[in-house]
Amino acid sequence: MEAESVIELKEVRKTFRDFWLRPTVEAVRGLSLEIKRGEVFGLLGPNGSGKSTTIRMILGLLQPSAGSVRLFGLSPRSVEARQKLGYLPELSYLHPFLTARETLEYYGGLSGLSRRETTSRAVELLKMVGLQDVGSRAVGGFSKGMSRRLALASSLIGKPELLILDEPTSGLDPISTKEVKTLVKALAAGGMTVLMTSHLLADAEDICDRVMIVNHGLAVAEGKVAELGTSLESFFLAKVGNPEEFQLAEFLKS
Repeated sequence: MEAESVIELKEVRKTFRDFWLRPTVEAVRGLSLEIKRGEVFGLLGPNGSGKSTTIRMILGLLQPSAGSVRLFGLSPRSVEARQKLGYLPELSYLHPFLTARETLEYYGGLSGLSRRETTSRAVELLKMVGLQDVGSRAVGGFSKGMSRRLALASSLIGKPELLILDEPTSGLDPISTKEVKTLVKALAAGGMTVLMTSHLLADAEDICDRVMIVNHGLAVAEGKVAELGTSLESFFLAKVGNPEEFQLAEFLKS
């Protein structure tokens, strides 16, 4: 039996307009994609390619100018769809005066969990992200890597079926990057559907089953990582051509 579609975009466009409703930027231009349950899908592209705009439409934070966006067959703005969703933004917005445990309990309350379930989930997640020994420490004293792992745990407190990660390794050192990737791979191995954005080739090669490369709001290429050759870099050069022309210099950094 064919796997359920978790995310489906059909000919999605997003044009931003100025105060006088004149079009200023066409950020997404006819993008279509489908992500099945249990997949780890990478949305790749340089800064300004339309990745973040696409994510905001999937989250229901932006309304597409044309086309349709569906989560679990529902509007992304529906309560039912949002209850199945976990989101890790590019920047970790954590209250510096709360402890790690209090942070998870706060997000558990927002997710509608009972106090008992929130406490149980907080203990479980702190252990999963390797922060069980610092659960009583204020978040303001955490390193970037620790904060990122706690933010990831916060996105999982509501037991989501779909996890969206916006540049999950952004600004992290190599050790912290490896820790976050290990966590994401463990979640994927457990059957969670994951959509992640990145401008780094290494993220896609290490984590994703399939990827789509976007540039200037258009899909440049799409496919399974294993089918794109031994190196995604060589694939980009072969399919896209001059990386300077398509602003793909960021792809060549790992």
